[in-house]
Amino acid sequence: MADAHRLQRHGSGERLDVAASVLALLADRTRLALMERLGRGEADVTTLTEATGAARTSVSQHLAKLRLAGLVVARKDGRRVVYSLRHGHLRRLVDEALNVADHQIGSLPPHD
Repeated sequence: MADAHRLQRHGSGERLDVAASVLALLADRTRLALMERLGRGEADVTTLTEATGAARTSVSQHLAKLRLAGLVVARKDGRRVVYSLRHGHLRRLVDEALNVADHQIGSLPPHD
């Protein structure tokens, strides 16, 4: 009942717009890798840089976009900033996208 009420309040058009915006953000390889890593637990920029293989400045810029979009949150831990996913739905979304990729790769014809 609450979901139906929320849909009425926001309208299906707005809901689709927000979903498309989230998917567009995840359509970047580095941001998707960041989200995949954060789905396994919180991490700082150094850990995320190592996990993605991207340059530290690039990781920081992508994290800023994800924070502004409300997909990740940051907290201070001493001098470090630690990032985490805002909610579990994002982990499941990333996991499902990667599962689709696994199926796509698995169904490709073998190379000659």
